[in-house]
Amino acid sequence: MSWLFLLAAGALEIVWAYALKQSAGFTRLTPSLITLTAMIGSFGLLALAMRTLPLGTAYTIWTGIGAVGAFVVGIVVLGEAASPLRVAAACLIVAGLVLMKVSSSA
Repeated sequence: MSWLFLLAAGALEIVWAYALKQSAGFTRLTPSLITLTAMIGSFGLLALAMRTLPLGTAYTIWTGIGAVGAFVVGIVVLGEAASPLRVAAACLIVAGLVLMKVSSSA
């Protein structure tokens, strides 16, 4: 169950990162409210996951999901550049996440 909490927390991190971009520095109400709500949900789910998962594993995977997810949203939704080096960097992050999961005993 902790891994499901962690995946959901990571997904909400992607949501708040995107909404934060859309909020234009908290000058737009709806995206600002989505940002704050998703942040609270993400932190809450991360806290639940950390009840049984090691700190290093949970935090690394949470931030990795958010980083790679925001990268993908930036490319697919916002039209940001997908240069080979940026894609390689994202692949390295994913490889690190897989290794962190495999090495976790929880």
